[in-house]
Amino acid sequence: MRVDAFDFDLPPELIAARPVSPRDASRLLEVGDTLADRAMLDLPRLLRPGDLLVANDTRVIPARLIGRRGAAKVEVTLHRDLGGGRWRAFAKGAKRLHPGDRIDFGGDFYAAVAAKNDDGDVTLIFDREGTGFRSALLQYGHVPLPPYIKRPDDASDRGDYQTIFAAKDGAVAAPTAGLHFTERLLAALDAAGIGRVTITLHVGAGTFLPVKVADTADHTMHSETSFIDATTAQRINRARASGGRIVAIGTTPLRLLESAATDDGIVKPFAGDTALFITPGYRFKAVDLLLTNFHLPRSTLFMLVGAFAGVGRMKAAYAHAIAARYRFFSYGDACLLHPAASA
Repeated sequence: MRVDAFDFDLPPELIAARPVSPRDASRLLEVGDTLADRAMLDLPRLLRPGDLLVANDTRVIPARLIGRRGAAKVEVTLHRDLGGGRWRAFAKGAKRLHPGDRIDFGGDFYAAVAAKNDDGDVTLIFDREGTGFRSALLQYGHVPLPPYIKRPDDASDRGDYQTIFAAKDGAVAAPTAGLHFTERLLAALDAAGIGRVTITLHVGAGTFLPVKVADTADHTMHSETSFIDATTAQRINRARASGGRIVAIGTTPLRLLESAATDDGIVKPFAGDTALFITPGYRFKAVDLLLTNFHLPRSTLFMLVGAFAGVGRMKAAYAHAIAARYRFFSYGDACLLHPAASA
């Protein structure tokens, strides 16, 4: 499909720079055969006993680093851990970097440029790994806020840009649908008989890369490291076999579930990379409902929700959300999507 089929105009003042407080005070647009304005605290009554929520338990690391190569400022965003202190990273001014260059980030914390990659990013080798590397990131790293949030990160973002499900270090972007959940909301879901499990997809900075091609067939997704253990897969399959619906809390668990599912919808244990790119025409196998934020125009995420709920329906939903002054993107409001008949 043509990428411009997924375009829309968004007033910039609707891009949320901060989350609401408390988190579960977010608005929720239910998108089905009709549109309904709800609130996140309505979620327990919008679901059914026996439904199963699937969240992403990745935890965001302070992956944006500002350093110097000699006298020149260098800003990098780590996006893929290669092991052994090696990371793939996007770098501002990457064309001026060369293999062997040293980038100093503060104190004695530094990295060397190992390679410039065909994808336009670089491979860095840091002077440390493991606990020492994580400590240095906490000291010198910045929260990798999305580029559409036009302000520097600050101390509040260390908590605000982390979901209640966060448990496993590795993401460089938050699985933002999870940002709306609080202990109060989880308790209400428990009381309503709605289960939940967590799976892991370490979100990469590639999620923010613009789609630069004219046709979706020519776009290549960045791969992301993902895990579903056997016990969790069994619980997901039991819930669906018992008549419960699988509700993905965000596009990242949806993509992982679909990557791990057989053609007949059975979710298998998964450990590896997924680069699944979902566009209209995709047949969903494992997910029945999708809770997600509002996404950027022409983005792979808007293509995904268009595939799930229908492009026309999503354009109408976004037009309604704009008119009703919903808050957009990572720190914004949410929508609960029912699948289109074709999905």
